[in-house]
Amino acid sequence: MSDADPWALLRRFTAARIGLGRAGAAMPTREVLDFSMAHAQARDAVRTAIDWQPLEEALRDMGVGVVRIASAATDRDTYLRRPDLGRRLDEASRKLLSQPRQGIELLLVIGDGLSSTAVQANACATVQALLPHFARQQWRLGPVCLATQARVALADEAGELLRAQAVLMLIGERPGLSSPDSLGAYLTWEPRVGRRDGERNCVSNIRSGGQSPETAAFRIAWLMREAFRRRLTGVSLKDESDRLLEGPSSSQSLPHPRDS
Repeated sequence: MSDADPWALLRRFTAARIGLGRAGAAMPTREVLDFSMAHAQARDAVRTAIDWQPLEEALRDMGVGVVRIASAATDRDTYLRRPDLGRRLDEASRKLLSQPRQGIELLLVIGDGLSSTAVQANACATVQALLPHFARQQWRLGPVCLATQARVALADEAGELLRAQAVLMLIGERPGLSSPDSLGAYLTWEPRVGRRDGERNCVSNIRSGGQSPETAAFRIAWLMREAFRRRLTGVSLKDESDRLLEGPSSSQSLPHPRDS
């Protein structure tokens, strides 16, 4: 009989735990240790406080204005127990964003979400990949909001206060046992408090083992351009960017509406 592992070929195509084997009535020690490590990484992603300073400095080096805001969840334990507080701004942030500003077409919010690891690993590269698309479309951008203890819907209130036509939220996604560093992007047209998840579009799994920042940026930019053209997001806006992608990390620019 062959000693070759029949699952080895399939493991090349997935990070899922398949064909773990056994040692008597239990799992092999290697698999138990791997599972424990993955679980610890997922817990760390959720629990570790984010350090905004490196990202803020990188954004300013890109020529992007930055403001820091926070949700009404005052600490991490409250954030995890009270999702509703993570969806609303605290009073100081509400006052900050209520100050008069010129017309904003697109607001970018970066939230720590449920994985600070994802934001620190992928947010900067994703913004850098998005900026050429933003420049191409000539959207008027607001300052990038760095949001602490944030849920996705926090961007709705921020966008409503700044009277933005659309808001894009980059946020750390709930970590899995093979993906503690996954970043998600949520696009909402005419943001306001009370928007439902069905009124958003999502591009997820932005990380080294998933979508590259460049590919994700292309998809996000396609959805944003269609959102501005059709004046909607959500279930009525389907992602058809695959028709234009020409590879796993295309740097192709979307045409400007005036060129269509």
